[in-house]
Amino acid sequence: MNFLENASLEKQLYPFTLTRAVADIRIGILTIREKWQLAAGLISDIAVPSNLLPSPRILASIKTGGDIIEGVDSMLIKHPWQIFEYNDWAIRQDFDLLTSGRVSQPISSTNTLIAPENIFLEPGARVEYCLLNASRGPIFIGMNAEIMEGSMIRGPFALCEGALVKMGTKIYGATTIGPYCTVGGEIKNSVLFGFSNKAHDGYLGDSVVGEWCNLGAGTSNSNVKNNAGPVKVRDQYSGREIVVGLKCGLLMGDYSRSSINTTFNTGTVTGVCCNIFGEGLKGPHIPSFTWYGPDASTRYEFDKTIPDIDN
Repeated sequence: MNFLENASLEKQLYPFTLTRAVADIRIGILTIREKWQLAAGLISDIAVPSNLLPSPRILASIKTGGDIIEGVDSMLIKHPWQIFEYNDWAIRQDFDLLTSGRVSQPISSTNTLIAPENIFLEPGARVEYCLLNASRGPIFIGMNAEIMEGSMIRGPFALCEGALVKMGTKIYGATTIGPYCTVGGEIKNSVLFGFSNKAHDGYLGDSVVGEWCNLGAGTSNSNVKNNAGPVKVRDQYSGREIVVGLKCGLLMGDYSRSSINTTFNTGTVTGVCCNIFGEGLKGPHIPSFTWYGPDASTRYEFDKTIPDIDN
């Protein structure tokens, strides 16, 4: 399997392509690369766009020598906010891909289940005294992941390997919690790539958070403007502001962190390795390596950044 890379696409998918290839973006349950690798046994000799999400129709077309056509049964990720916009579709595709022909681990009788046929637990997954509602979309609980008691989960939802949902958490679909993340509070229609924490109360909605990020206790984002108008996000490739839609929260690059009670404005984009703290709404764009305080923003000194993100 070969991926066709595109330099302009890498800029369009800022800040997530500052530290990874396009194909290593997580959407749904798997990364784009992982999705294609599962199908590589039959289509290993082709090259595909690195931002193309596979679907049964695309795979069938490729196997018969047909063209790859973007449409209702395919998705091309061209902008970072499309990661959460397409996450519902992607979770459903990955759920079918990962569970086909398999049987879920037993689900404890302590839980309240709605549409249990749409819930799948991998070996080692632990869920007790929770409400799992899969009537609006599937729920996938990865290997050795845990949902603590009192949590309420509404699908589509994916909890990847080794991740943890803390007690009393409220999660709305379509949400993906990547490998070894820890989450709490209230989350809606968001993707955390992996190894990141939103471990306390606060709201995260219509957002994408990279790897090795930490949102301090009480951190929240706005995902809707007060006047209910369209949200605009600056496109790094063109330099123009693009209308995203009516909802967009936080787009946070890898290794960035916020202090307790940080508030992010609608459509805020942060680069990588940012340290964000202080009162007031933050946004709309916080460049990489920014030390963002209440009075001013300065550069996060590189010789301090490296040991800080290594902690």
